[in-house]
Formats: sequence, C-alpha cells, structure tokens
Amino acid sequence: MAKLILFNKPYGVLSQFTDRGSETARSTLSDYLAIAGVYPAGRLDRDSEGLLLLTDDGRMQARISDPKYKMPKTYCVQVEGDAGEDHLTLLRRGVRLKDGMTAPAKADRIDPPAQWPRDPPVRFRKTVPDCWISLTITEGRNRQVRRMTAAVGLPTLRLIRWRIGDWNLDGLESGAWREVKI
Repeated sequence: MAKLILFNKPYGVLSQFTDRGSETARSTLSDYLAIAGVYPAGRLDRDSEGLLLLTDDGRMQARISDPKYKMPKTYCVQVEGDAGEDHLTLLRRGVRLKDGMTAPAKADRIDPPAQWPRDPPVRFRKTVPDCWISLTITEGRNRQVRRMTAAVGLPTLRLIRWRIGDWNLDGLESGAWREVKI
C-alpha cells in the first residue's frame, strides 16, 4: 500500500531532503521527516509555507504534480495593497506572464486565516494596506502565484498553500506531518 504524507512546510525550508552545493547549511525536509522512501510530489518554494505532499508511489506523485492532471492547489495569499473586485476579476480570467497566459484561477478576498506565526514575521507598514486572498490554480509554473499577484499590482507578502486536491492543512501546525490512508 502506498504512503501519502501531508507535511506543513515551514518558511525557509527547502522542498528536498538534502542541500547540495550550498555554502551554508539550509533547512531541508530531513530536519522534519525521518521516513525512508518518500519523495515530494511537487515543490513549494523556500519562501512559501504550507502543504507539501510526499509519497513512495511514482504514479501518485505524477498525478499530484504533473500539470496535465490539473490537480487544484489552493493558496492563502497575503498581498500588499487592497485587493478589489477588479484585481480578482483579472486573476479569474487569467494573467499574462512572461511565459504566457495563465489558466483562469478561482480568486476571492478572504478574512485573515488562522495561521501560525512566521519566523521572520512579514514586514508591517502602517501606510501600506494589505489583505488576504484565496487563489486556486491548476497549473504549476515556477513561482506562479507570486507572479500572478504581482502582475495585477498586488505583490505577495506571505504565501501559504492550504489545499492540494482533497488534502488540506486542517489540524497541522507548521513543521508537523501526518500519514493519511489512500
């Protein structure tokens, strides 16, 4: 039976088990998980947080991470600025990036989610508003969510992947993991 691990990746952790070629040691999955034979199904940037799935099943890994399967991924995104309906409409229609148009996304303004403190904390500026949006995409381009929000004039301050397909972070603190039955 295949293993599927849900891991709440903290900020600053690489989505890999080793850090080869770095002058200074950076935090990796091996600092949090001591499970042999599992590999990340997709990636989450070092400066992003949240749900990372790991499995020992190659076919499952492909179904989760390969863009051709269009597995929806939902992010809670703290952005700089005041996200209005015009910003959300642009995200819903798709955004032109340097590597082409994105697929339409599901985008909504949300209340700040209940989340763990981030180390280091997100910078706060009294004169610049910020807000939270929920963004669901089915692609997996490099730094796509950050590039999409920047393209509509809302730079990302904090990015938390909350859901991949039917799996989510409910009940998982930062750095924690659990195995689920599949």
